[in-house]
Amino acid sequence: MALPAAIQRSATPSTASSPFPHQRLSTFKNPSSSPPPSSTTTIPSSLLDSFAYDPILSPFLSTSFSSTSFSAAALSSGSPASTAEHLLQAIHLLDSQLRSHVLSHHPLLLSQLSSLKNAELSLSTLRSSVSSLQSSLHRIRSELSDPHKAVLSKTLQLSNLHRTSELLSHSIRAIRLSKKVRELVSSAEAEPEKLDLTKAAQLHSEILSLCDEYDLAGIDVVDEELNAVKEIGSRLRSEAMGVLERGMEGLNQAEVGTGLQVFYNLGELRETVEQLVNKYKGMGVKSVSAALDMKAISGGGAGFVPGGIRGSGTPQISGGGKAKEALWQRIGSCMDQLHSIMLAVWHLQRVLSKKRDPFTHVLLLDEVIKEGDPMFTDQVWEALVKAFASHMKSAFTASSFVKEIFTNGYPKLFSMIENLLERISGDTDIKGVLPAISSDEKVQMVAAIDTFQKAFLTSVLSRLSDLVNSIFPVSSRGSIPSKEQISRITSCIQEEIEGVQLDARLTLLVLHEISKVLLLIAERAEYQISAGPEARQVTGPATSAQIKNFALCQHLQEIHSRISSMMTGLPTIAADVLSASLGAIYGVACDSVTTLFQAMIDRLESCIMQIHDQNFAVLGMDAAIDNNTSPYMEELQKSILHFRSEFLSRLLPSSANSATAGAETICTTLVRRMASRVLIFFIGHASLVRPLSESGKLRMARDMAELELAVGQNLFPVEQLGAPYRALRAFRPLIFLETSQLGASPLLQDLPPSVILHHLYSRGPEELQSPLQRNKLTPMQYSLWLDSHGEDQIWKGIKATLDDYAAKVRSRGDKEFSPVYPLMLQLGSSLTENTPASQKQ
Repeated sequence: MALPAAIQRSATPSTASSPFPHQRLSTFKNPSSSPPPSSTTTIPSSLLDSFAYDPILSPFLSTSFSSTSFSAAALSSGSPASTAEHLLQAIHLLDSQLRSHVLSHHPLLLSQLSSLKNAELSLSTLRSSVSSLQSSLHRIRSELSDPHKAVLSKTLQLSNLHRTSELLSHSIRAIRLSKKVRELVSSAEAEPEKLDLTKAAQLHSEILSLCDEYDLAGIDVVDEELNAVKEIGSRLRSEAMGVLERGMEGLNQAEVGTGLQVFYNLGELRETVEQLVNKYKGMGVKSVSAALDMKAISGGGAGFVPGGIRGSGTPQISGGGKAKEALWQRIGSCMDQLHSIMLAVWHLQRVLSKKRDPFTHVLLLDEVIKEGDPMFTDQVWEALVKAFASHMKSAFTASSFVKEIFTNGYPKLFSMIENLLERISGDTDIKGVLPAISSDEKVQMVAAIDTFQKAFLTSVLSRLSDLVNSIFPVSSRGSIPSKEQISRITSCIQEEIEGVQLDARLTLLVLHEISKVLLLIAERAEYQISAGPEARQVTGPATSAQIKNFALCQHLQEIHSRISSMMTGLPTIAADVLSASLGAIYGVACDSVTTLFQAMIDRLESCIMQIHDQNFAVLGMDAAIDNNTSPYMEELQKSILHFRSEFLSRLLPSSANSATAGAETICTTLVRRMASRVLIFFIGHASLVRPLSESGKLRMARDMAELELAVGQNLFPVEQLGAPYRALRAFRPLIFLETSQLGASPLLQDLPPSVILHHLYSRGPEELQSPLQRNKLTPMQYSLWLDSHGEDQIWKGIKATLDDYAAKVRSRGDKEFSPVYPLMLQLGSSLTENTPASQKQ
């Protein structure tokens, strides 16, 4: 039953890959051999395809063919003979097909057989060549083996000899250097200061470098020398550190440079400098901590000893003064130590920034500080400021005793810090060298005590405010402080300023607080001012309300003058800080008496207004020789005298008080303004008098003399009034001049243009009406109009009356005008052009 499998194998084309080597070699040798014709190769395929459709033969093509199953199926089909016959036919067909296929491929099979023979021949030749090669290699190996071993042995021996010679050479050099450094050190035993530390350090470093680089450790003689060299190295470090620290403390550049060079030669410069900087940091922090150690300040020890510390951090009363003194002493010592520390670190940094190694020319500063790292002074200062700020903050919150001392004594604490900063800056201000601290770093140190600064300024404001509140109580409006109380206020303010005047910055801060106090005084004083008819009356004796206002004015004047005098020795910016508050004090002082002065000015103006009720047109000798004072002027004199005796005597400083008699006070300013107003007002209304006869001019001149005398004796020296007094003195002779003389008179320069023009109306004809007549105004109405308009507007009104006059003359057919008309046109145009802008408003 194995036939179908054989049939299946025979159906595989002969050109398929074969497991026999000779077939593969033949394929290599004749790669161009063509496959058999397609007609012959397709026959087995067609035959197999016909088997696949045959129900009896198709099972033989299956990969899972079972002969047992096929035999059982053939026997059970009932016709096993036909099945067997069919199989035989298939076998015959396959045989014939195979025979035909072999015959058709006979030449190819013969060529494959020839290729196999050639391959076997080539293999036998190759086999012999390989055998010959192997024998040659064995012979060569046996000939070269011994020389190669000899070469390896000699090479190793040479290498060992070379290494040994190098070790001996370096060992000898190390021993010689060691001997040299020992001799150098031993030669300075008697005089240690003559020891060349830098040279010894250089030799020490070279010895250790030799031992490390060439691994000389383990050689007995070298190890013995190394032990001695290490001992010398310890001595060198100790002495170099001593020289370095001594140089830093004494600011000796040579000693610092020597110490740094030693450690540079030892290869330990960076570590040593960092160790020194950290040491000084620790010293500074420890100094700050010790300065604020309340246990040490109070004498140390636990328990309630006299002057000891309670749980709140406040010393007992018996030892409070000593503890306070001890605290300030410790702060002073701390400032000195911080100064020394910063100066030493700066000196170290200064030498590092200047010194270079003499052989490599490397800058030592570059060896210890890399790019971007902070300078040593910055590092130390930052640590000191941080520690100082931390301890100050702790002292403020944890110790009421320290808080009270530093708050009340903040100017002293601030001056200590400022002194420290100035000393450090001054001692390190050298051209070409960075200073120890910058301006920003100074601000950081000052900011460390900001808490105490705020508490101090608050206490200043609180002390002064409490004093003001006690002197000007809100609950009692009618009470007026005494001179002693006002003096106490100014004295306290002066004490606060004097306590901080040594420092400009702190002075400005205190002045800001004083400014608040002055505003508070102005507010309380304004609340005390009395108003109403009683405060404004000027005809009777001074009322209690007026007397109270006078006292307030004098008190405020005293405060203003005292504070202003304190500002004379301070910078301009200090006066700027208090300008607003002093202005408020001045304003309230003026307000307390301004209503009185205004009422008095109104009274005097009403007296002067009566000049228009007088007859200045009277003719005859009787009127000319009449020496009696005009009624209005007599009333004016009485009013001024009454004002002087009842009011000014209480307000103006007495001549006995020489300190303030010659000073310009608020009241003297108001009196001067009043006197100037009276003179100008009188001149203005005297110029409006019309008609004015020769006897009327004499009477008016007497009135002006009486006015000058009354004002000068009872109000203010008229000679010191300036322009108003010159105008009065010029108007008196002006009224007696001829009209033709007026245009060239120098008296015109001292008079306002409106006064001259108004006076000229009295010299003109009736039809030349004044603005007062033309507009049908009362003297009071015209006076108010004059006060509210400038010279240019007044001239426009006068010009209108002149134009009306000219029109009337022309309407009559007259060609001649009054001599006053062209003179007024000329004077009006020229005088208004030359009038100052202040008079035109």
